[in-house]
Amino acid sequence: MPEIKSNSLSKLALQKFKKNFWGVLSFYFIVFCAFIAVFAYVLAPDDSKNANQMHLSIHSKPPGFEVKMLTVPSQKVSNDSFFSRLFFGEQNTDNEIPIEKFEVVGDVLKAYPYSEDDTTGIPKMIPLQKFPKELTTDEITDQFVNTTTFILGTDKYGRDLLSRMLVGIRISFSIGFVAVLISLILGISLGAAAGYFGGRVDAVIMWLINVTWSIPTLLLVIAITLALGKGFWQVFIAVGLTMWVEVARVVRGQVLSVKQMQYVTAAKALGFTNFRIITKHILPNSLAPVIVISAANFAGAILIESGLSFLGIGAQPPTPSWGAMIKDHYSYIILGKAYLAIIPGLGIMSLVMAFMLIGNALRDALDVKG
Repeated sequence: MPEIKSNSLSKLALQKFKKNFWGVLSFYFIVFCAFIAVFAYVLAPDDSKNANQMHLSIHSKPPGFEVKMLTVPSQKVSNDSFFSRLFFGEQNTDNEIPIEKFEVVGDVLKAYPYSEDDTTGIPKMIPLQKFPKELTTDEITDQFVNTTTFILGTDKYGRDLLSRMLVGIRISFSIGFVAVLISLILGISLGAAAGYFGGRVDAVIMWLINVTWSIPTLLLVIAITLALGKGFWQVFIAVGLTMWVEVARVVRGQVLSVKQMQYVTAAKALGFTNFRIITKHILPNSLAPVIVISAANFAGAILIESGLSFLGIGAQPPTPSWGAMIKDHYSYIILGKAYLAIIPGLGIMSLVMAFMLIGNALRDALDVKG
């Protein structure tokens, strides 16, 4: 029996997309990054809120740095639920101390703090009563003194750079999704209205589009951010409000073309409402270019957020953001510790490139002429 080939445009587009190596690779990379963003605190070595456990004595250490870490348990009991710890980190009240060596004298643990030179600092005297009473001295040292490896090193505050990178990916993904969602809602609504109704509606919307288009994107984002105030969601909204213009222009052009089709004329003759004609007949046949633009807007939103964080008006400390991490450490490039700025820079570059590549692959797959 001969094989029946599907004529479905969506299936044909999917088949074309699967043949694009870089598009498929980018898709899996984005899915991998999304998994990390959701379960960042499970994967991060430092699972405290915002991965903000500071150790100033071991600041700016290179990747692979190892040190003995003494953990002094706190008497406070955390009330965080399992899901709160899973998605937002743990309110870590334990005191972690990087040490060179330790010894137990009587009922006191003498811990010598870590020092970069060969000098021995004044030891910290920690009573053994601060540890669980049911443990012996050997069990206390085995359980609460461990060798910690910082795979990507530490930042200028002694925080684990790998944990900050893993948690910081949430900002990039969140800004992308929220900004693209806002731009799609505004762009599709205004673009469809302008293209379908024409006349004064089209003139007013096009005037608004041209005015918004003429303002530099970063300047407009800064103005909106300052008007809404510094903060997490304010930045997301500000970026979204600046990215709808291109979507609206493309949707308007598509609607102007599609509304001349015979099936739209037939729908009008049958007495369908304008809302139904737009949503059921015009938009489904006009959104292929919008999907490509959304991928590019996702990448653009990540870059804009990184720029805002670099300027200090993005996500505010101690929230980890790749742009803020570059801002904190760009001066270290000339101090022989360029990796502190290069690592988050590579994170931004790889994520943006993945979205740009998947956008190109979608453009090729959805190209009817191809």
